[in-house]
Amino acid sequence: MNQVADFFVRSAVTETTRSSTGNLRSFLIKSTETENRFFLMETRAVPGAEPPPHIYYEQDEVFYILEGEIEVYCMGQVKTARAGETVFLPRMQAHAFYFLSPIVHFLVLVTPGGLDGCFEAMSSPATSMEILANVTTHADSDPAAAIALLAKYGVKMLTPKETAELLPHYPGFGVPRLG
Repeated sequence: MNQVADFFVRSAVTETTRSSTGNLRSFLIKSTETENRFFLMETRAVPGAEPPPHIYYEQDEVFYILEGEIEVYCMGQVKTARAGETVFLPRMQAHAFYFLSPIVHFLVLVTPGGLDGCFEAMSSPATSMEILANVTTHADSDPAAAIALLAKYGVKMLTPKETAELLPHYPGFGVPRLG
C-alpha cells in the first residue's frame, strides 16, 4: 500500500497559528499534507475581519461554528449560523458573511486544497492565541493587495455592482453589525 500522508495529531497553538486582519488561523491540516484534497483550519475572528464578498471558482467551503454567530449571504438567501451548526458554501456561488458576536470561533474545511497557501501568505506568525485589541481588520484596510493575491488562487472579490446583483440582501462590506 502506498503512503499518501503522515499520521499526526495537531492542535491550535501559536506554532500552528497565523494572524491577519482580525483573524487567528490555526492550520490543523494543510493542503500539502493531503495531496491538495482539502485543508482544515480553526479560526478565531472579530467583527470587521470578514473578507469582502467573493466567489471561489474551484473550492467548496464548510464552516462549523464552535462559538458565536455568523450571518451568511449566499444564493439569494440570508441565514444565521450559531455554535453547533454547519454552513456549506458551494463553489461558483457568491458569498459573504458577518460576524455577529464579539468573537467567532469556527472550523473551516476547504476542498480541494490550495487556498491555505494564500491565507498563509497574507498573514504573519501568531505571537499569542488572543486577537489584539484595535487590530486592523479587512474593513479598516486597503484590500488591493489581498484582492491581487486571492485572484492568483482563483478567488474573485466582487465589485459593489456584482455584490448588489449576486447578493441582493447583503448590506455592504464594512457595515458595522454589532450595536
